[in-house]
Amino acid sequence: MYASSTEAPVLVVGTAHVIDLAAPLRALLDGRDLQGIAIELDHDRARSLLGPEPAGGRGRPGEVPFFLRLWSVVQRRLGEDLGAGAGAEMRTAAALATEWGIPLLLIDDPVRETVVRLFRSLSFRERLGLLAGGLIGLVVPARVVRAQIGEYARAPEGFLEELRHQYPGVARVLLDDRNEHMADRLAGLRRQGFGRMAAVVGDAHLPGLAQALRRRGIPVETVPFGTLSRVKGR
Repeated sequence: MYASSTEAPVLVVGTAHVIDLAAPLRALLDGRDLQGIAIELDHDRARSLLGPEPAGGRGRPGEVPFFLRLWSVVQRRLGEDLGAGAGAEMRTAAALATEWGIPLLLIDDPVRETVVRLFRSLSFRERLGLLAGGLIGLVVPARVVRAQIGEYARAPEGFLEELRHQYPGVARVLLDDRNEHMADRLAGLRRQGFGRMAAVVGDAHLPGLAQALRRRGIPVETVPFGTLSRVKGR
C-alpha cells in the first residue's frame, strides 16, 4: 500500500484501437482501487464513440482532409472485421468507470486542433503515403492486419522506429505532442487528488507517455498491448 493516493503510480495501459480487448481490460482493472479512469479521447470523439457527451464538452467536428477521413473509414472497417468495432477498449473503459462509480477522465487534445496541426506539418510525400496506405487498408484482408498486429506486439520498437522514419510529421503531431499534452493533463489530475488512476491509450503512446510522466516526477506502471492481450478475461 502507498502512504497516500498521490504516491501510487499511474497505470498506463496500451491497447489496439481495432482489437476487442474488453475482457482482458476488465480483468486487468477489476479489483484495483481506482479513483478514476483516463482515456485517450477528447470531448468530440467521446461524444461520437460513447454516445451522450461527458460533462463539460461541446463543439462541432471540423473539416477533415480526405486522407484522414479515409483512415477513419479504414479503422472502422478493421474494427468491425477484427472485433467489436473501432474504439471498443475505450467503450469498455467508460463502461467500467460508470459501473464502478468513478470519473471518466478525457485527456486527449481536441481532435479539430490535432487535425489542423497534422495537416500543416505533413510533407507532400507523407500525404501521398497516407493516402496510398489508406487505399490499401480498404481492401487488405483482416487476417493480414491481425498478423501485423501480432508482429507489432512482439516488437513494437521496430514499428515505431519505422513510423518515425517514414512519417516524421505524423510521429511528432500524433505521438510526441499528444504524449506531452496527455502527461500534462494527468499531472493536473494528480494535483486535484486523482492518484490511483488507470490511463487507457493506444499502445504506440505507451513508451512516450510513460517517459513524459516520469519527467514530471510521477511514478508509472505500464501494461503494453502484448501483455494485455494475454490477460485471461473473466
